[in-house]
Amino acid sequence: MGDPKEARAEGPPAGAAARGGLSLLSQGESEEPSAQGSALFLGGNEVKSRAVVKYSSAPPRTAFARLEEKTDLKLPPANWLRESAKLGPAGTTILGNSKKSKPFSSFGMAYDFIDSVGNDVDVVSDSENIKKLLKIPYSKSHVSMAVHRIGRTLLLDELDIQELFMRSSQTGDWTWLKEFYQRLIDQKWQRKKKSKEHWYQKAILSKFLYYSINGDGAAQPVSSTAEQQESSSSDQTNDSEGASWPAPFEMPSSVSEDPSASSQGSEPLEPSYIVGHVASAPKEQNLTTLFNDGEHSQGLKNDFVRNILWTFEDIHMLVGSNMPIFGGGRYPAVSLRLRDNNKPINVLTGIDYWLDNLICNVPELVMCFHVNGIVQKYEMIKTEEIPNLENSNFSTKVIKDIAQNILSFLKSNCTKEGHTYWLFKASGSDIVKLYDLTTLCEETEDKYQNPFTMPVAILLYKVACNMMMKKNQNKKHYGTIRTLLLNCLKLLDKSRHPQIIASANYMLSELFQLDEPKKEENSESPLNENSDESYSEEEEEMPDSDENGSYSTSSDPSDDSKAVAIIKSVGELSVPEKYKSIHQIRPSCAFPVCHDTEERCRLVLSYVLEGLKSVDSSMKKESDLPAADPSTPIPLKYEDESTRGGPEGLEKQMALFLDKMGSLQKGNYSSQSGMIPGSWQHKMKLQLILKSSKAYYVLSDAAMSLQKYGRALRYIKLALQSHDTYCCLCTNMLSEVLLFLSQYLTLCGDIQLMLAQNANNRAAHLEEFHYQTKEDQEILHSLHRESSCQGFAWATDLSTDLESQLSVSCKCYEAANEILQFSDLKSQNPEHYVQVLKRMGNIRNEIGVFYMNQAAALQSERVVSKSVSAAEQQLWKKSFSCFEKGIHNFESIEDATNAALLLCNTGRLMRICAQAHCGAGDEFKREFSPEEGLYYNKAIDYYLKALRSLGTRDIHPAVWDSVNWELSTTYFTMATLQQDYAPLSRKAQEQIEKEVSEAMMKSLKYCDVDSMSARQPLCQYRAATIHHRLASMYHSCLRNQVLSVQGW
Repeated sequence: MGDPKEARAEGPPAGAAARGGLSLLSQGESEEPSAQGSALFLGGNEVKSRAVVKYSSAPPRTAFARLEEKTDLKLPPANWLRESAKLGPAGTTILGNSKKSKPFSSFGMAYDFIDSVGNDVDVVSDSENIKKLLKIPYSKSHVSMAVHRIGRTLLLDELDIQELFMRSSQTGDWTWLKEFYQRLIDQKWQRKKKSKEHWYQKAILSKFLYYSINGDGAAQPVSSTAEQQESSSSDQTNDSEGASWPAPFEMPSSVSEDPSASSQGSEPLEPSYIVGHVASAPKEQNLTTLFNDGEHSQGLKNDFVRNILWTFEDIHMLVGSNMPIFGGGRYPAVSLRLRDNNKPINVLTGIDYWLDNLICNVPELVMCFHVNGIVQKYEMIKTEEIPNLENSNFSTKVIKDIAQNILSFLKSNCTKEGHTYWLFKASGSDIVKLYDLTTLCEETEDKYQNPFTMPVAILLYKVACNMMMKKNQNKKHYGTIRTLLLNCLKLLDKSRHPQIIASANYMLSELFQLDEPKKEENSESPLNENSDESYSEEEEEMPDSDENGSYSTSSDPSDDSKAVAIIKSVGELSVPEKYKSIHQIRPSCAFPVCHDTEERCRLVLSYVLEGLKSVDSSMKKESDLPAADPSTPIPLKYEDESTRGGPEGLEKQMALFLDKMGSLQKGNYSSQSGMIPGSWQHKMKLQLILKSSKAYYVLSDAAMSLQKYGRALRYIKLALQSHDTYCCLCTNMLSEVLLFLSQYLTLCGDIQLMLAQNANNRAAHLEEFHYQTKEDQEILHSLHRESSCQGFAWATDLSTDLESQLSVSCKCYEAANEILQFSDLKSQNPEHYVQVLKRMGNIRNEIGVFYMNQAAALQSERVVSKSVSAAEQQLWKKSFSCFEKGIHNFESIEDATNAALLLCNTGRLMRICAQAHCGAGDEFKREFSPEEGLYYNKAIDYYLKALRSLGTRDIHPAVWDSVNWELSTTYFTMATLQQDYAPLSRKAQEQIEKEVSEAMMKSLKYCDVDSMSARQPLCQYRAATIHHRLASMYHSCLRNQVLSVQGW
């Protein structure tokens, strides 16, 4: 059928409203549902009806041809059963000659109008089924319908027991239902053949309709071939009806079990969730139909000429109709009926005609009367007059009550999504029973004996897909989506439908927001509404009382023990608001409230694992790798420590990593399982793996905040292993995924740094790191099918060496920074870039301090008389290099405070270097060496740079005061050493005294004695010491001058 676009409502022109109160839209009026439809008023009882044509394949209406009196309808017209331009592509369907409604007709409509299912519409069904339900209290005929619940929507389909059991006799299917039917309902069941009168009436109706479009009104003779076609059409109709039922389980051609066919003929995945951007996908344009071939082969195609959104009172129905509509009469839309003049119209016929006109929004009925096939006369009747016809009088208010009561009864008892319910009323009986066929079927050996299982599962899946597209617009539907998908999964066989199972699990994982704590959307919902069951659990059971309808089973247990619910008398349906208290639509299932981050992520990972299992099982490559033993950890292919340990090994690993990142930009693909790029398995596994990496990242971040650093490293390792596998499978790396990797490596660097700083709990961290859950092992097993998962092993090992841990942390940050250089991520994510550079500056400061402390330790162990060792000098170079790089990192992001701190640490390193050179030579002959002076002056330069970096004390008072103190200390130390170990062999006494005096005065300048702080007493003591030393030096100078003058 065509695109499901709304067509205009078929109604009369403006001003043609009937006097009885029936108002219909003109052809040019708006089609907004709120402005369209008809309102019928009869006897003071208002019945509201509104119809919107959602789709129509009917050709433009032509005026019906009024047949001449005495026309013989037994003779076929020349155009009988032939195609005509007036009929359009609908062919004979529009004239009522199509075979009976298929058992899955409601599913065909639901697939085409997926937006309406589960939310806005109460009922989806063929108009014939609607009419049959509303005539129950007036008719003695049997009623047999299959009922399915999808969200708040009920799907109704005819369940032809006779046809079903004829099939059972031939194929052996449905034997369980046949036995149940014969045991509890009709022990002497036998197929009832339709009478010759039935086929005779059907044949003359077909000829009458063809006459009515012929236009000449003449009964033209036809060839013998056409007559044979007429006689055979009746027989073929019966045969075709019998073939309308599909097999109980029929594998669609698009779902081949052969993995080699995965890339050809596989059902197309919704693009919205293949690429992981569900909310951004178009609503209907890209919603490709799942199992097109399977749907059509199982009779799931929408074959109705019209699909109409019919609102009857407060009931919203999506109805399929094939009723012929003609032009002519007082209105441009009329329905045409053929009646035997000898048989007066009864109530059932009147209700039938009235409902057909309401559903199709037709304001007038034209009846042609005949006697034995000979046309007698025509009569035109307005739609609102039909309930008042002689011998066909009925109350429209009662019809409204019947509709509301039946809907309430079904909604209150058909509570389980995915279950097939059977609404049955035996011929001549007043009792209506509702059975749960799914429960009965599960008692048999094969639950897939129910042929509704597959269509229901697909519909649940499609409705969930459609709602997922809108999930960001309305998150209150999360609970509904989850329930739809869980019920879908319950119906599907894992071995037969791996693709739907994988994608359904992926969508379930997408419902949980990993990046933020889940908050309650609806404060009124209790926290215990976390059930996996359907909507029925959220509403109280109705008590068994006469006020609320007869729900209890019959007193005869052998007759009614299997029934879910019973209406003891059809007369109850006519009682106004008999089931009013249960007519309210149940609210959506509450979404599980996961306050704990780990619980939420674990739930996501459980869905991801099921999806991965489904993908892997569909490829039939299990022989390539041994099955995962949950009790045995997966052996990992670690490289030799000698090739990886230390900074040199890390440099090699980083080079390999960067080379791999470069190859990803070129789209290199390497899968160990041989998965075909572009296949559904490939696309789905990519998204599942990416989801698992995100979940593990969030788990790691949560463990980090709890100071569980071993656990955090384990989770980030799994996140990076997932990402490594993703990189192996990906043919086009998205910048968003590269950003994730940068974030993972940044967190990994944080964890390694914290492990280095918390070495006292190393045993506990090690135990947490090596722990593995069964779920993690199975996910890792799926990852190992595609990759060795060793791409980031250099970053995630738990080392016992402090230097190694700091080096790994630094390399993680450097790798994260390198990734940001790809695809211009640096400019697109400035905040993350700043954070990475800050961490790089910080870790380089940590490593610089580590090497500086090692050099100081070597210095303290060295014999005083010995000169500086090569090891010390090497440590100075490493430390200085780290400080220099760190300063550059902070300066590039204009972080003056941290840059000042690193400059301050560099000054301290220079002082350590100066101290290392003071030990050479004899203590009594020692002099202040030029090397000491050089390094102290360098230290002073770095401290002054730190002050210039800060600018003013207001930037950071504590850092400013600290730098001033260190600078004062350096001047004081240098002056003291020059005074105590005066280099008289190189300088004159006066020059030395001048340099000491200048250094002391500068030390005094940077010694803040006025500011109130913890360091104030030290400053005051130093200032006093400086004054004392200067006084002593000046006194000594003066004394020497006096003595020299006196000639001493």
